[in-house]
Amino acid sequence: MTQASATQASAIGATAASAAGASAAASRTTIAQNFDTFLQLLTTQLRNQNPLDPLDTNQFTQQLVQFAQVEQQISTNASLKTLISLQQTAQATAALGFLGATVSIDGDTAKLVDGRARWTFTGAGPATATITITSASGQTAYTGTFAIGAGEQEFVWDGKGNDGSIWPAGDYKISITAKDAAGRSVAVSTEVTGVVDGVDVSKSPPLVSIGDQTFTLDKIKQVHRAGT
Repeated sequence: MTQASATQASAIGATAASAAGASAAASRTTIAQNFDTFLQLLTTQLRNQNPLDPLDTNQFTQQLVQFAQVEQQISTNASLKTLISLQQTAQATAALGFLGATVSIDGDTAKLVDGRARWTFTGAGPATATITITSASGQTAYTGTFAIGAGEQEFVWDGKGNDGSIWPAGDYKISITAKDAAGRSVAVSTEVTGVVDGVDVSKSPPLVSIGDQTFTLDKIKQVHRAGT
């Protein structure tokens, strides 16, 4: 991670923590003012009570306990806000660490660049699969039938349609329908691979972007660094 990225994440955490601290401080000030007012009223009542009909000690003791419980709850809420702000900072820092990395993400849309679009898919077992690729406008660009096995595999499309036409660069979606020898459906999950070229830490959770596609960190399945 670059120094600028680390500084940005720290600034985000400081801002969130500052806001949480300010809110808690305001709440504590309010409860302290109310408590002081209550004690003043109580003292006045004690000084001017009727000796023949004294104040009920259980009543104002209960009120004292209620004030203490409210103050404890405010303190607990302040601690929770601090923990949340720290978690948000950790998420932002983790997201910034993916900048420039090649990642594999759950998804079905890949970008065709220089006559090449690549997907990774995982089949539950041997099957005959029909692979269909559609453009961003919903047009069928390519379809074909292939034998696939169990486990992780790769499909690379060269940008050519079934009629031999060359499709323009852009986003293309893959769909895979697979059946085994008995005609039963076989589950197939797809992933896309690309370089993370942007991170939006203003969102919660943060979003990483590959081109014009955005993903949350939980969608990332693999990370590949240069030279690995």
